[in-house]
Order: sequence, then structure tokens, then C-alpha cells
Amino acid sequence: MTLKTAVAAPFRHLRKASLKKSELVYYYALDRKWMSTEQASILLKNAEDEGLLVHDGTVYTLSFDPGSVTIPLGYKPTSAVFDRKDVFSEVVNRIARALKKEETEVIAEMNRVIREGFDGNLLPEAAIAIVARRHNVPVDDCFPELEKSMRKGDR
Repeated sequence: MTLKTAVAAPFRHLRKASLKKSELVYYYALDRKWMSTEQASILLKNAEDEGLLVHDGTVYTLSFDPGSVTIPLGYKPTSAVFDRKDVFSEVVNRIARALKKEETEVIAEMNRVIREGFDGNLLPEAAIAIVARRHNVPVDDCFPELEKSMRKGDR
């Protein structure tokens, strides 16, 4: 919720439906002094990746109603707005919720897939995708990020 609140704040305070990147960076870094200009750019990138902001090349617009977000008096975003979403954890969480199991049980099943089915020669990202498919848990939207993570070796 913190990222959503941080993204909605400038649109609510400035009462605008769309803002340029420079306006957003100015708001975060210079007007509110919440972060540096580099951090503001990271925040915008994370919000765009999460689908909260839409960038059409010139301006940013929100993908949700800013009125649906409550911005507390004296609000200041935490450092959590700069963290990247861990797609692997998200997939494990979705499987656990769908199966009404603990995340540790899902990880244990993933480890069994790696050990028993592939003699330990399978990356965890691929194994968790197999577990999701076995249980018909919809995680297709996470596949591109999982694949990217396997290529980079972000483990």
C-alpha cells in the first residue's frame, strides 16, 4: 500500500490527472523533500513495473482512482517504495494461498521437484513454475520476470 500511496500523493495534492516526469521528480525530491531525484526516478520505474503508473511517452497517469487512496496527514513514504517486488516470493505466496498451505510446504514441494525430477539440475524459478502448473495456479503474468531472473542469476 505504501507504493500506491506514494504514487497517488502528487496527483491528489496537485489535483491533476496526468503529470510529466519532471513534475513528479520535482514533487518528490524538491517540493516535499521525501527523496533524492535518483530515488524519485526509481520510485516511478517501480510504480510503472507494478502497473500503478502508465507512461505514454510524455506524461504519467494513474491506473487507479487517486481518490481511493487515503493519504495520512504528515505522510512520508518509507524506503519500501524503492524495493523491487520479488517475483519468486510472489509465486510461492500465490501457490500457498491457492492450496491453503504454508509457504514452507510449497518450497518443500519445489525442492522435491528439483531433487527427484531433475537430480538437482533445475533452477528454483523453473521448479516453482512447474509446481504452479501442477496445481493449476495462474501465474502466467510472472513468467517473464521469472525467466529474466534466471538469465541474470538473481538468486
